[in-house]
Amino acid sequence: MQQSGGARLVAVVDWDMARAHAIAGEYGCGAFGSIEQMLTAHRQVQAASVAVPTVLHLEAARKLMKAGIDVLIEKPVAATLTEADELARLAREHKRVAQVGHLERFNPAVRATLPLITHPMFFEVHRLSVFSPRALDVDVVLDLMIHDLDVVLTFAKSEVKEIRAVGLPILSGKVDIANVRVEFESGCVANFTASRVSTERIRKLRFFQPRQYVSLDYARQDVLVLTVEKSNPDAAELDPFNPTTLAAEAFPGITPFKPAVERQEPLRAELDSFLHAVRERKQPEVTLEDGRRALAAAMHIVDAIGDHSRRARLMELTQG
Repeated sequence: MQQSGGARLVAVVDWDMARAHAIAGEYGCGAFGSIEQMLTAHRQVQAASVAVPTVLHLEAARKLMKAGIDVLIEKPVAATLTEADELARLAREHKRVAQVGHLERFNPAVRATLPLITHPMFFEVHRLSVFSPRALDVDVVLDLMIHDLDVVLTFAKSEVKEIRAVGLPILSGKVDIANVRVEFESGCVANFTASRVSTERIRKLRFFQPRQYVSLDYARQDVLVLTVEKSNPDAAELDPFNPTTLAAEAFPGITPFKPAVERQEPLRAELDSFLHAVRERKQPEVTLEDGRRALAAAMHIVDAIGDHSRRARLMELTQG
């Protein structure tokens, strides 16, 4: 059986039994058509990954948590805030570890950036992807932008004050491209652009904080920091063979820096983190509260897009 971090994969559950058997055959584990069947056959299951459609998250996680099983729930955490609250209640009642699958939190570039945060005041975020028929049951905000909402909310450490948004359906019946401006109580402002109808793939986050600019590339797992020094470096101290000092010479008073990034597959890091929380009976890195916070922001954005669409009569324009 497949093992990861000291855990054994013992079962795959999918209503499509052909798919369940195919995956189970690949990993050498059992195949089941329902959670109830799996629980009957495997009473010792300790943890499960819930990767069903969002509207089924609560139903699946409820059955698992009531059976004493810890859960890793894919993002978005639930279809509604009421369902997210019910998941939190169930986790408390049954004393279960429940983690939300906001994968970018485990991106090495994000982890390397966290210690650099001081007082971010402006974010510019782009997540562009080519069209794919997957995940068309939700719009681009809940499909893609929610990754960046979670990261920025984590970095900003402030409540949302105001949201303005615009979005359009292009190739599906849902919003496929969106631009959002979020203002926080701290005064920080974040601009987000998300698209699943782009001709290229871009996943970048940039932000400014006092005396510093930080650029994060999710895909390359790379971070660049530019710091404005209080005094210019002495030209005699510059090393002509060092790219960092050459950049400092080209931009006097600005020192570039690339923090060490420990490269790791984010999905493996996420699973390892979840299993560690299960073993140690500790709070996971991405809590249900974190998932609810990102979901609340995303739903506010969806509502704002709807309001703008009605004001601008976009439905008439796109169908005309």
